[in-house]
Amino acid sequence: MAGRDVLGKARTGSGKTLGFGLPAIVRLAAGPRPAKRRPRAIVLVPTRELGMQVSDALEPYAHAMHVSLKLVAGGLSMSKQVQALERGVHLVVATPGRMADLVRNGHADLSELELIVMDEADHMADMGFMDEITEILAGVPEGGQRLLFSATLDGDVDRLVKTYMHDPVTHDVTGGDDQPATMRHVVLNVPPNAKYQLATRIAAREGRTIVFVRTKLATERIAEEMREAGVLALAIHGDRSQAERNFAISAFRAGDVPVLVATDVAARGIHVDHVDLVMQIDPPADHKDYTHRSGRTARAGEEGLVVTLVLPHQRRSTDRMLERAGVDVTFRKVRGEDDESLAMLEDLTGAREPSWEPVREPRPQRPERRGRYERPGRGDRPARGDRGPRQERRWEDRPARKWDRDERPRRDERDDRPRRDDARADEMLAATQRMEERLARMEASLSEREAALAARERQLSEREAQRDERPARRDDRGAGSYGRSSHGKGGSYDRDRGGDRGGKSYGRSDKPYGKGGKSSSKGGFEGGSTRKPRKPKGGR
Repeated sequence: MAGRDVLGKARTGSGKTLGFGLPAIVRLAAGPRPAKRRPRAIVLVPTRELGMQVSDALEPYAHAMHVSLKLVAGGLSMSKQVQALERGVHLVVATPGRMADLVRNGHADLSELELIVMDEADHMADMGFMDEITEILAGVPEGGQRLLFSATLDGDVDRLVKTYMHDPVTHDVTGGDDQPATMRHVVLNVPPNAKYQLATRIAAREGRTIVFVRTKLATERIAEEMREAGVLALAIHGDRSQAERNFAISAFRAGDVPVLVATDVAARGIHVDHVDLVMQIDPPADHKDYTHRSGRTARAGEEGLVVTLVLPHQRRSTDRMLERAGVDVTFRKVRGEDDESLAMLEDLTGAREPSWEPVREPRPQRPERRGRYERPGRGDRPARGDRGPRQERRWEDRPARKWDRDERPRRDERDDRPRRDDARADEMLAATQRMEERLARMEASLSEREAALAARERQLSEREAQRDERPARRDDRGAGSYGRSSHGKGGSYDRDRGGDRGGKSYGRSDKPYGKGGKSSSKGGFEGGSTRKPRKPKGGR
């Protein structure tokens, strides 16, 4: 309230949200109205879920004091966030990434910022938001108040304190002990073959249980195995949609779902009261993660139990991590699923046998679409379900239109209809007929051509058949060939054409040179001519 920088160290669930939220709202309510794109106070949180819970916790008080409040985070509508900043907002609850984007794009101006709060600063530094945080802190004007809350005050958090905070007032509400006195810590050394069976038995106990695993895939697998064993469990991690994550947290907070399986990133946004047990199936990487995981239970002075399942090869690293966390731990070794081990497990954690009846995974229901007449601004007409039974309508009861049924003019007598151009229609009809006649003539011509080609093929086939049946001609038997003794000594030409005097055929016709007559005894050609036949060259 005095305007000095504050450095706070508090456990989860100690009420620090209202501790810084209520004084900020009172201060903003007494000040002037915020200017366009210039918020007067910012609360930085590491995750969207934590931002939603901080916003829900401060909304009733801000509304009562007429202080405008807006949640700015990734995964939500950016256009609505920009519109709210354009109108002017007193208090903005934001994640570092989305707030830095709005500042870079000119949608937010930090020149009139009076107060900035960094909640769980160590977790924001571990998530890699140091660049965005330093960028936002660098834009805070001189005289602006800075509040930083963290479970640990070393490393990057210490550098932020030294660089951007001026003579801060330190408040430590942990009393020098990071863990409350009402929290018990149990480490179970379990065999690998019975790890998940024992985890299912522990989750089947009465009360709310948060189960932590290392990977997103493991959350889905373990939650499904628990549901198959009869334990209703839901998974929450970064790959799930915002609607599914909100539904899982709401169902877990309401008590409808007793078991929630989560990763470390999603765990920072789980602020639910009356969590009896935190079970760590996968041990955390360092003591900071152990502190944040165990902070989900024993909130506001309540009792809580933290159970960590450790495999034999993880014992040494877990011992070092617990020693750095500074907690008193009870170690027990579980041999398996024998009666003695199960009895010891029941005494320590309240574990019991699951029902082994599979249960279905609950899903978020889609909002019902509003009817046409249920929307505002539609008049006083009742909704369809409130109108009563549907009345039967007759044709005679229909409303009158342009003309009465008996006084309606004929189609050709209506003046408002465009008249048809008869000349144009006749011309188009004649053109259509001419086109059809032309097509008919072309088809007839094609048919005639096809018939002529068929007749020509038949004639050629008949001629080939007659040629095959005709006897061979005489000049086809050895015409144009020589005998074996031709041009030899004492040899003579073959007698291919009759007569004693043979001669080589040079393709001449076998017709006589003269008129009809018999061949001479000397082997001349048939005919009455006395002209001697021409001898071939080189003959004797």
